[in-house]
Amino acid sequence: MSDKTYYITTPIYYPSGKLHIGNTYTTVFCDALRRYKELKGYDTYYLTGMDEHGKKIETVAEERDMSPYDHVDEMAKDTKALWDRLKISYDDFIRTTEKRHKTVVQKIFETLLDQGDIYLGTYKGYYCMPCESFFTDSQLGDNHTCPDCGRETSQLEEESYFLKLSKYQDRLLKFIEDNPDFITPESRKNEVVAFIKQGLNDLSVSRTTFDWGIKVISNPKHVVYVWIDALSNYISGLGYNSNDDSLFKKYWHGDEVVHVVGKDILRFHAIYWPIMLMALDIPVTFKLHAHGFYMMKEGKMSKSKGGVIYPDTIINNYGLDELRYFLLRELPYGSDGVFTPESFIERVNYDLANDFGNLLNRTISMINKYFGGAVEYDPSVSNDFDESLETLVEETIASYRENMETLKVSEAIRSIWKLISRTNKYIDETTPWILAKDESKKDALNNVMYHLVESLRHIGILLRPILLDASDSLFNQLNIKDHLQTWESLEFGLLKHTEVVKKPSPLFPRLDGEKEVEKLKGIIRGEDKNDQTQKDEKNLATIDDFNKLELRVGKVVDAKFHPNADKLLIIQVDIGEKNPRQIVAGIAKHYTPESIEGKNVVVVVNLEPVKLRGEESNGMLLAGSNKKTMKLVTVDGLNPGDNIS
Repeated sequence: MSDKTYYITTPIYYPSGKLHIGNTYTTVFCDALRRYKELKGYDTYYLTGMDEHGKKIETVAEERDMSPYDHVDEMAKDTKALWDRLKISYDDFIRTTEKRHKTVVQKIFETLLDQGDIYLGTYKGYYCMPCESFFTDSQLGDNHTCPDCGRETSQLEEESYFLKLSKYQDRLLKFIEDNPDFITPESRKNEVVAFIKQGLNDLSVSRTTFDWGIKVISNPKHVVYVWIDALSNYISGLGYNSNDDSLFKKYWHGDEVVHVVGKDILRFHAIYWPIMLMALDIPVTFKLHAHGFYMMKEGKMSKSKGGVIYPDTIINNYGLDELRYFLLRELPYGSDGVFTPESFIERVNYDLANDFGNLLNRTISMINKYFGGAVEYDPSVSNDFDESLETLVEETIASYRENMETLKVSEAIRSIWKLISRTNKYIDETTPWILAKDESKKDALNNVMYHLVESLRHIGILLRPILLDASDSLFNQLNIKDHLQTWESLEFGLLKHTEVVKKPSPLFPRLDGEKEVEKLKGIIRGEDKNDQTQKDEKNLATIDDFNKLELRVGKVVDAKFHPNADKLLIIQVDIGEKNPRQIVAGIAKHYTPESIEGKNVVVVVNLEPVKLRGEESNGMLLAGSNKKTMKLVTVDGLNPGDNIS
């Protein structure tokens, strides 16, 4: 286990509209990296949030007949709800309208002003409102269009404060030269260096033409411009210059700090932000990764052109892991990716259902058929194909580690799928169906089953940062104990014995390719008028769906810790039947056996029994949860066996 720290951030998102999968990619990417570092034992901290000031917000709020704050508050709630649906493991959600952030920004501005790094002047130039940026004549496109987004600009002149970028130009170039991995990929670093060498103009950092922003304390007619405001979130979110700066000291001055952004805001993070830090005498500890875009066939995602796909659509219709896998697998390192209905459905069917899901299904089915569900480790038995499989497992771990450390997540996933393919081939090479016909080959057959389970165990560990539900399901179905799901357990042969579930559950049901492709095309074109799809988009259930569940009051009569799983309790519940029901519940981090005995809980009684870590579970308890805790749903005044409806 490591005692190192790891601080990772997304950019703070602009709340002008609903987030699509292009926006979502960065957040999922950071989540996967954070989970990887956590798997390796790092002390991690993940910050995301929302950039809530600026003229554009004023305009959008006015169009919606809302106050700017009501607009951004609604957007922040929607964004948090989306991140929760995506199971994003962030630690803090910073909003630039929060007092803790405003205070830090105002102090930073006054500090830079007092020491002469900010000065008052007049700005005249072409301004792009969507990008909130001024541009010179030489930077503009044809007809004075914005070089970043291609929209029309307007000429503005106003009094403005300026940040002395030119003062720090040479120092920044030297820093980039001394830290060659400061900006990745390499092509982005070269782009930044070329831009700096053209000569940096001082940066306009205040506005007087709108009010929705943080006021300059010493001159309140000025509002702090978006980039000083927004960029400061990376340290305001850690408590910099506050009464409690312990997080800032721990993580900003820690071992690894990573900012992940889209390539469209590279310049602001690679030039303006480090210069701000240099001027404030704060060490530039971060590394910057600027990724490409997710495109549609017709080009960049655009709501106005009808070429947008939203994460909720994918989750509702296909599942969370399917979305995470596609986003992380399909965007190449340093390049753009393309979302098409065809490529998405193919990834689900071929990679997830056929290659991965079917491997687990076949393995469990064969262990049940040939050995009654149990497999043992016997190092005295081997075959001609074991060594090559075990060697590839070791090579995959090394390749995966190297790629994740260098932020090449798509390459890390490819290395896992190479192992999945090799494990499938191992079945064909060892022909277990033939070995099973010869009683004298029983030990050889057991050896094959063991190698399949051990390979799958390693695959499950490496996939934990990527596929959240599927990796848990794999461990449950193979009955892999908690201590064999860790990074430290990535060693072939540590599993000595396991009993798999009696009936495998598909990790990824295969889709009807042509039907689903056409369905997705209709959604993207905005032609989705099917009642069922509309219901899915709102995540609604019918009364018939609800009536399928049988809910009863149950009284907990006994409980104990599961001997082979830290998170599970084995609970005996009286639901009005002759004998109590045994239910295995993942609540051991929130309840002790003594604390739940005697409680009247709500039980789903008509679920198919499953085996969890070797213990049969015959029902499910209802509970509510948030990021900090989980509470069982309890009822008073009713008796065991009473119906809930």
